[in-house]
Amino acid sequence: MSKIWDAVIIGGGAAGLFCAGVAGQLGKKVLVLDHAEILGEKIRISGGGRCNFTNIHSGPANFLSLNPHFAKSALARYPASEFIKLVSLYGIGYHEKHQGQLFCDDSAKQIIEMLLAECSKGQVSIRYPVSVQSITQGSSEWLIQTSQGGERTKAVVMATGGLPVPAIGASAFSLDIAQQFDLNVIEPKPALVPLSFTAETFGNLNDLAGLSVPVRIASGSKGLRYGACRFLEDLLLTHKGLSGPAVLQASSYWTEGEPIHIDWLGAVERPGGFNCDELFNNEENRLKSTETILASVLPQRLAKAFAEQKNLLGRKWAEVSKKDRQALKELLTNWSVKPAGTLGWKKAEVMLGGVDTKELDGQTMMSRKHPGLFFIGECVDVTGHLGGHNFQWAWASGFACANSL
Repeated sequence: MSKIWDAVIIGGGAAGLFCAGVAGQLGKKVLVLDHAEILGEKIRISGGGRCNFTNIHSGPANFLSLNPHFAKSALARYPASEFIKLVSLYGIGYHEKHQGQLFCDDSAKQIIEMLLAECSKGQVSIRYPVSVQSITQGSSEWLIQTSQGGERTKAVVMATGGLPVPAIGASAFSLDIAQQFDLNVIEPKPALVPLSFTAETFGNLNDLAGLSVPVRIASGSKGLRYGACRFLEDLLLTHKGLSGPAVLQASSYWTEGEPIHIDWLGAVERPGGFNCDELFNNEENRLKSTETILASVLPQRLAKAFAEQKNLLGRKWAEVSKKDRQALKELLTNWSVKPAGTLGWKKAEVMLGGVDTKELDGQTMMSRKHPGLFFIGECVDVTGHLGGHNFQWAWASGFACANSL
């Protein structure tokens, strides 16, 4: 108990390890505590085992928060380009997969090894598995009681993540500590999570399981918790309904009882651009069947299903009334479906909500009420879109905290 740490970081995941490495290399005496038997499990399983470690386009617009301005400072001070430099410095091969998403060529384990190497450079002490039993604030220092004894520190950094994937030890510990010290917590909800649907919702689309198609998907509204979204992403039709990146993106904005809207033609690309009105008004299509016209912009099976849904299967375009054409256009560009719910924390990639950003200083990540108490990463009410943005928040918030210890 005689030694006083400059910082004890609770949580050895992405945000915690990165913060520790930066702080250690700035000359701080840092201790990392984690309850898991293996560090960085969420990093290891991310991106199909290849870790989507950042997104080259990551910026404030890619995050949800009740205070959308909160993340600006941290993201500006440590942009994606800085983490990419670090990855390159370690000789880790990577590639861009989709819309700026960067993945390791080989394995997510390389990112974990890099973070541990950075901690080693900063002479960071790491202890695991160890459980934290209590945290108390003294007049000039903090006391942390663990299963291995007590620790004194000038600062406590909460970096235990959120509630998704409880099988690898996810917990609400950071939120419990926030509430212990009278900090407001925004109710946590699963985000980037598959949505569930009832079978009768889809009619003949249930027969198209396995089909993937790019769409423009919309969810939420201005009056809801985090506003509205509109994403251009791939949608996967399954036996249970809808899945894929499009649904995961929409899920973060979705509120129970609300529909999501899909523009099946919103992602159509043609030389010189695509005009939806031209498709429905082009008289050169008069002698073509409805499903043939739709198949020029949609997969054949999907085109046939929509034509059948409007009783237009096999009918020549010239035989379709203006009213029916308009109804078909509305069906394809503003298709609406109401999810039954989400698949919960077991299937969620991240947590929505967390420690209220009004309680924290956006430049330091420190509690406004309790000097020396910091919150970083997923436990804060800052949630990224799909595609590497949540890792970027881990790096940026960890960097901001490390530089203010």
